[in-house]
Amino acid sequence: MRIGDLSRRTGVPVPTIKFYSREGLLPAGQRTSPNQVSYSETHVRRLKLIRAMLEVGGLSVAAAREVLAKVDSPFTTIHGVLGVAQSAITRPAADREADDGRWERAEREVAELVQRHGWAVKPENPGWRALVQIVVTYRDLDREDLLALLDRYADSAGELAVAELAVLDDVPNADGKVEGAVLGTVLGDAAMSALRRIAQEDVSGRIRPTRNSA
Repeated sequence: MRIGDLSRRTGVPVPTIKFYSREGLLPAGQRTSPNQVSYSETHVRRLKLIRAMLEVGGLSVAAAREVLAKVDSPFTTIHGVLGVAQSAITRPAADREADDGRWERAEREVAELVQRHGWAVKPENPGWRALVQIVVTYRDLDREDLLALLDRYADSAGELAVAELAVLDDVPNADGKVEGAVLGTVLGDAAMSALRRIAQEDVSGRIRPTRNSA
């Protein structure tokens, strides 16, 4: 198909398709003449994946390019692509301030949480670093009540991770498994945030207000 057909099939404007190609997100089409390039169903699928990561998952172009490079690698494993996708969706932890013991304490607490749940995970995991910063922030704000929820978060996260990887086991081909790992990580984060907001509105609407009305 020509680029105009590709645009109509995907809803992506021609200038945007060309931009994705220049940025290394979309493979080049096959040149059939000096002034004509042909695209295939593979390009249709890739454009849908790009839009999902950028528009729904909220990734930057640079982060999406890194993830897609891993997807295209002939040596990609589910474990490897999950790591790249996790790094892409995790906000970098802030630089530590002068350490007065807060960060070391938070590191120990996160390590203990990981051990309690029997997880074989290294501190280099982007989620680990993010959780350390969250622990420090909760404690800076004297919110021990919120810290107490972390094990419940971990229980839910562990169950969900098992279910997510089980879904990938049922995918018949390697390419589908890799794509599923990317979408499950990038869009799964967005889905959980959306569901949590929906649930919070439901629960908060059924809880009696604790403050006196003005």
